[in-house]
Amino acid sequence: MSTQLYINIDGFLYKEDEKVFTVDNRAFKYGDALFETVRVINGEPQFLEDHFVRLKKGMQILKMPSGGISFNELKEQIVKLIQKNHIKQGGRVRITVYRSGGGLYAPENTGKSFAIEAVPLKNNKYVLNEKGLAVDVYNDLKRHRNILSQIKTTNNIPHVLAGIYKNENNLDDCLVLNDQGRIVEALSSNIFLYKNNNLYTPAIDEGCMDGIMRKQVLRIAKEMNINVFEGMLNGSMLLQADELFLTNAIHGLQWVVSYRQKRYFNKATKEILERLNLSIPS
Repeated sequence: MSTQLYINIDGFLYKEDEKVFTVDNRAFKYGDALFETVRVINGEPQFLEDHFVRLKKGMQILKMPSGGISFNELKEQIVKLIQKNHIKQGGRVRITVYRSGGGLYAPENTGKSFAIEAVPLKNNKYVLNEKGLAVDVYNDLKRHRNILSQIKTTNNIPHVLAGIYKNENNLDDCLVLNDQGRIVEALSSNIFLYKNNNLYTPAIDEGCMDGIMRKQVLRIAKEMNINVFEGMLNGSMLLQADELFLTNAIHGLQWVVSYRQKRYFNKATKEILERLNLSIPS
């Protein structure tokens, strides 16, 4: 018998299948919301301070004054929901902050609400995928380089269409291009190339997400004396690399086995992932 899961709306708990929103919700109508997805390990949310920094930055960009939402209180609500849903090992938490109240494109007030979801995951710590991912480039829509590209909003149709392209072409993931045709990220991950003790990843101003796991990998790489280069990535660099891996807060690192006819290894990827797991408190 499965455990009943709950969600948290503005500090109140509801069963996950309860109907709690109406069609007037601005997140539904206009994508007027942003979110963070947090990994839970040993029953504890990981890298929460980094998530809150990005969430606060996103709220500032979307002109959502943070007054009324205390990040300390938000942490308490996250921990409360994790415990309520009996997540004692691995899990996934999603925090969505959305503008409340009415109005059309122009909001009528500055009210905000939050929703928190928490579900258990099979693996407690980060585990490298046994089968490498097959990827290719999605060319139809480009990711524009602006302040919105650094935060996670609920308004992201280009990535939805890229996900459909992935499914239609039997791929495991897609590489997204920026408005200059350079490789910037994958569907929900940052991208890294490795060759000869050098690690390459797109710079933030290329239009990639300012990823939480991206920061951890850059930190660990420097601890391992791997040379790190944040800049521009193109197709020829994909063909020259020995390893290609994707990163996000939930999966950690995922290694890529193929880009078209190119094949990759995963030795350095494994070593970085091992170091990541060792850095997490027991």
